[in-house]
Amino acid sequence: MLRVTLRGAGLPTVTLGSGETLFFGRSPDRAVPVDSPKNALRVTAIALPRCAPHVSRVLGELIVGEEIARLRWHGSGETQVSSLFDAPGGARRVTLAEGMSLLLDEGENQLVLLRGRIGPGGEGTYDDLAVSIEVTPSGRGPVLPRPRPEEDDVDGGATAPAPMLPRLGREWYVALALAEPWLTGTDDYPRPPSNREIYERVLHWHGYAWNLERAQRVDDAIRSISALAFGPRDDPFRAGSGRAQNVRFAIGRRTAEVRLVTADDLDEVERAAARRNVPPARA
Repeated sequence: MLRVTLRGAGLPTVTLGSGETLFFGRSPDRAVPVDSPKNALRVTAIALPRCAPHVSRVLGELIVGEEIARLRWHGSGETQVSSLFDAPGGARRVTLAEGMSLLLDEGENQLVLLRGRIGPGGEGTYDDLAVSIEVTPSGRGPVLPRPRPEEDDVDGGATAPAPMLPRLGREWYVALALAEPWLTGTDDYPRPPSNREIYERVLHWHGYAWNLERAQRVDDAIRSISALAFGPRDDPFRAGSGRAQNVRFAIGRRTAEVRLVTADDLDEVERAAARRNVPPARA
């Protein structure tokens, strides 16, 4: 028998026992089918507080068996799962995408949805959404009554698109250059790209680099990228600490993690640059 406890900021503690299933997300009641009275107490749903509007209505499905607890991810965005205590080797960290499942380790498992929680500044500012799932061998836990959907539920609307950089704009190209080591799988690169290297990469991809030959313009673009990637609470520029190179390295990695730019974007601009640089055919 297992006992599984779910906790999060502003969330009442939820405890499940073997044979129970929990759906969680921005507004899971709207998407989870209504169960028959026979199974009503075996399947529950709970809304996570202060979810950003681009978070899926149903993020995860937590299934508790007799000997294992399984997390099935339904969210359109990825989540990072870290097992902190009893995982093989002491710890593990994996990324789940939509449709993937994971057997949770005994002990504490941390789920982090990047930019998934409305920040203290209100709509338009986003922090990471963290949920803790603790798995322990035990007797059957108390059953959480299934909540009734509220007719005036303001969170029940369609999922909004995640905030992104304007595609093919100056900041978008700078983000692509900054995140390139992670997008190409060479994230052991010993240092983040310099302002000059970013300018040259943007010029190669686009053929026009705005005013990025001026170092201050590159720095301004990186500040805008950082604010969007981290949110106001964790923005390293707001923290005002750490070496400049370390901050830039962290921003490049985070930019790739939250998919402000992707490997497909990089492939697209490389193909465009190759087409532009093909010499004309001779008559």
